[in-house]
Amino acid sequence: MEAIAKTKFARYGARKVNSVLGQIRGKSVLKAEQLLPLIPRQATELVAKTLKSAASNLQVKAGRKLESSAMWIKEAYAGQGPMSHMKRVLPAPMGRAYQFKRKVCHLTMVVTDEPLKRN
Repeated sequence: MEAIAKTKFARYGARKVNSVLGQIRGKSVLKAEQLLPLIPRQATELVAKTLKSAASNLQVKAGRKLESSAMWIKEAYAGQGPMSHMKRVLPAPMGRAYQFKRKVCHLTMVVTDEPLKRN
């Protein structure tokens, strides 16, 4: 059985979130929860919340309490969100202004209770 948790419009760049997700993808939820505080990135808070939500969704879907060592992260990815509404301005030489866009991402995590097959 699978459960999905999504976080949309998170104020992190997709590349930075994917660097955290790459370290926990395919591991058990227990192992990922132990590993996340050791990763020196701010995006680990976002990933930890989404992982906890996905694990809870799986327990609700299963209708019983599941051990976190019996749940695995099947998929975890972050895609770039829209940057059109987060435009900001930086001061530039000679009174000009440079425009830049703040990045947002959409994070999706799929958790399953079946062991993953390793190739």
